Amino acid sequence: MGDARAVFLDRDGTILVDPGYLHEPGRARLFPGAAEAIRRLNEAGFLVVTVSNQSGIARGMFDEAAYAAVQRRLAELLAARGAHLDASYFCPHYPEVSGPCECRKPGLKLFREAQTALGIDFARSFFVGDRLSDVEPARAVGGRGVLVETGRGAEHRAQACVLGVPVVPDLAAAVEQIVRAP
Repeated sequence: MGDARAVFLDRDGTILVDPGYLHEPGRARLFPGAAEAIRRLNEAGFLVVTVSNQSGIARGMFDEAAYAAVQRRLAELLAARGAHLDASYFCPHYPEVSGPCECRKPGLKLFREAQTALGIDFARSFFVGDRLSDVEPARAVGGRGVLVETGRGAEHRAQACVLGVPVVPDLAAAVEQIVRAP
């Protein structure tokens, strides 16, 4: 374990508008303010890591190359605004098709891989997404979760509040909280 601070971001519904099983790079659209929010995290010294469930791969809707193509397009869109991701992880499984796995969020495998690879201190890190499965890992590893209302977030608002997870309108608002956190 290291001492790096990280922000783990869900991709679809948090950074990118989620049309459902996004696999075409030309359809990748940033939410307003998302690139600027990521740039702010970069400038504040946080590692920015995406962790994404991509069940469309197990379902046969697209392949890992299509996922990678969308990731490259995301990197281009961010770079055009002076932002970057430090790493990206994804789970290609879907339990009903491929059986259970440890990498599908809220599973911790991908977060632990990032922790080892990048020297991340979970206690100094944040977990941001539009579903409870994006923020639940924070509780398991001692980090802090923030639910955004973009994507599917509004559907999970009540449950997040019960769990004591802050709910904010979008990634920009989440980053505002993160950079001001003690």
